[in-house]
Amino acid sequence: MRILTVHADYIEVEPLKQAIKDAEALKAKGKERYEEVLVVFTAVEKGDDESAGEQLAKEAASVAEQVKTKKILLYPLVHLTSSPSPPAVARAVIAKGEAALRAKGYDAHHSPFGWYKGYTLKCKGHPLSELSREIRWPAATAAPPGAGKPGSASPKPVEVEAVSASLRQENELKSRFYIMDLDGNLHDVDKFDYKGHENLKKLATYETKKVRVYEKEPPHIKIMKEHSLIDYEPGSDSGNFRLLPKGRLMKKLLERMISDWCIGAGGFEVETPIMYDYEHPSLKKYLNRFPARQYVVISDEKKLFLRFAACFGQFLIAHDMVFSYRHLPLKMFELTRYSFRREQSGELAGLKRLRAFTMPDMHTFASDVKMAKEEFGKQYDLGLEWNRALGIETDVAFRIQDDFYKENKDWYVSMARRGGKPMLVELFKERYAYFITKFEFNFVDSMDKASALTTVQIDVENADTYDISYTDADGSRKRPLILHASISGSLERVIYALLEAEAMKMAQGKKAMFPVFLSPTQIRIIPVGDKHKARAMEAMRALDARQVRVDIDDRDEPLGKKIRDAQKEWIPFIAVIGDKEVESGLLAVNVRQPESKKDMAVGDLAALVEAQAQGKPFEKLSLPRELSRRPVI
Repeated sequence: MRILTVHADYIEVEPLKQAIKDAEALKAKGKERYEEVLVVFTAVEKGDDESAGEQLAKEAASVAEQVKTKKILLYPLVHLTSSPSPPAVARAVIAKGEAALRAKGYDAHHSPFGWYKGYTLKCKGHPLSELSREIRWPAATAAPPGAGKPGSASPKPVEVEAVSASLRQENELKSRFYIMDLDGNLHDVDKFDYKGHENLKKLATYETKKVRVYEKEPPHIKIMKEHSLIDYEPGSDSGNFRLLPKGRLMKKLLERMISDWCIGAGGFEVETPIMYDYEHPSLKKYLNRFPARQYVVISDEKKLFLRFAACFGQFLIAHDMVFSYRHLPLKMFELTRYSFRREQSGELAGLKRLRAFTMPDMHTFASDVKMAKEEFGKQYDLGLEWNRALGIETDVAFRIQDDFYKENKDWYVSMARRGGKPMLVELFKERYAYFITKFEFNFVDSMDKASALTTVQIDVENADTYDISYTDADGSRKRPLILHASISGSLERVIYALLEAEAMKMAQGKKAMFPVFLSPTQIRIIPVGDKHKARAMEAMRALDARQVRVDIDDRDEPLGKKIRDAQKEWIPFIAVIGDKEVESGLLAVNVRQPESKKDMAVGDLAALVEAQAQGKPFEKLSLPRELSRRPVI
């Protein structure tokens, strides 16, 4: 069974023509209008039977509860599937679903079954207003024996996600939250003086109240679309995106940058598969110790899962490696394109929380707690440096098992001081996962939602789980501790943080701009008229020979429109060429930040851009340099 839910201001439904012989008799002619309603478009499929109505009611009620409505309209829509059930089965499922919803206290209705219908619908605009669900049965390609027949046994639905024991335990975890000041004192989160640390207060509220759902669309989604960076992919699962040329460039630059950082920190690079055997003993145990939902894949009757991190492949490599204390700390790095986590539909929010993402994943194998703490501190500093290099403001949260905190309090105080500001601390008595401590650098967006970017964990279980050991100086075999590190966090979330930060600047009346090294176009050449195009092309070719991204607005448009369009794209340097510039050989340059105008030689402008992007990777933009040759994407 497949459903598509739409939370609507209203829907008007009008039966127009009978579609099947056994169509439902109409109770009334004309239009029926339902206001403040959850519309549940439903396709019953082969293999479903009447008992699927209970699951339909359960799913509809779950969404209705989230969007806070008591009115539900079940709308049969066979076109959601290519494998529909017999009409009689579908009609019985709808009827049972409606009855079950009414029994739950909902004002439930259904649109006439077996009719071609016209409808007018006004969808609300919040992130939960449109959701899709699939309810599957044990056989992936065929109906169970006897399915749909009167008196047949009803198979149980199979969830399309797998939920780990660790995630369930995390949801039940009772922990205490504090603010640690720079002297190491712990303060109740409700009593701390947050003056000068407003984002820390927002982070503490986000973590303690756990309100994850956005009430309206976060602004980075509008920006990523307006700039033709990234967009939703309607042909895939929710939480999967298409990267357009400019967005792919930005992500590619971040991929190169973080890879250089991790390899420079001593990681050797590997590449591992994206799917693994669900029944592999080591992998299965780890699945239940990692707080995430998994995608499940069936192949040749084997149950596989899509990885949610590089841990699986890297740990299997480490199991097969021969190494000793002389090799420690040993670091392994992979840029996982992609990792998959089947986040709950209601919590998906653009690039902040998605289901397929690129995670730069590094694992460090350490001999003991002393070495693990030393590497943990180095990676903490690396995370600070990374976010500062991108201009992203973050606040730190530590999650710590009680006993480990008591043994290492002074060390945590030193961390707070290195960060230079108070931090959120969560203490828990019993481990719900494999780590004894972790930190996260969190970005707080324009809607006061927090997102973890940099994160590092000290893992005390998986060396045993995967049978990973090293040879110590005395010849004995010992288990290492393992650090899980993502210095950047997912790269899609890095882009989200950059866009949200600029959205907050715009809300304050300031000009937004990408970091110069990430700006798809760094310099735009604008000829005033046709007679200036030859000089403009000459300047563009000279700039193109340097480490800069330059294009030319050669369209037959007025000068004012060309400049406005360049400003809408947040282009850092706009160089205009008219009569004066042709005569002088200079460029009239509008600098976006700090805002200024100056006449510059071509070489000086190139040198200025190169200086502002110094130490960062460079890539050419894969779009034509002439705007007249670019398609609208």
